[in-house]
Amino acid sequence: MFIIITASPNTDGLTAACGKAAFEGITGAGGQAEIIDISAAKLEPCRICGDGWGVCRSEGKCIIDDILPEIQAKIRNCEGLFLITPVYWQQPSERMKYFLDRFRRCEAFKQEGGAAYGKTVDIVAAAGGSGNGPAQCIAEMEFWCRHVGAIPADRIGITRFTREPVMKAITDMGARLAKGEYFKRA
Repeated sequence: MFIIITASPNTDGLTAACGKAAFEGITGAGGQAEIIDISAAKLEPCRICGDGWGVCRSEGKCIIDDILPEIQAKIRNCEGLFLITPVYWQQPSERMKYFLDRFRRCEAFKQEGGAAYGKTVDIVAAAGGSGNGPAQCIAEMEFWCRHVGAIPADRIGITRFTREPVMKAITDMGARLAKGEYFKRA
């Protein structure tokens, strides 16, 4: 199973289309995929508990009752994943940042490696309006991969101006992910 995490409330927009293209690439190559739209899910920002860490660092879990534990479990059991976000002010959407921040706090310090450790991750930053900022957005998500021990594979920025050719590239990324055509950590 491959997980595709999207983070835009616009269900008809560029980010949603990227999620569908990734899904088509994975399933077209014989893999199974699930899209998790975190903009539609219950997902709260970090509360910065206690002395700034709370139980996220010591126990690898968060005290907030929302979708994060479910996503952690799905990532732990998946073969690889996509992170697909709209670009807001050259950064991932706020919902994607909630997820990235809280997941990192819970998973980055696990001695045995966290849920994303060794997982191949394809990163997509979708800049719909001006088309500015995908590179900086991608860099932020790549830092997340490094912090949680994931392996960033393809990184792609898409704009409304490059939609047609880049959508084909995203479908191809999904197929390569499903076929295991990326480097795997031993």
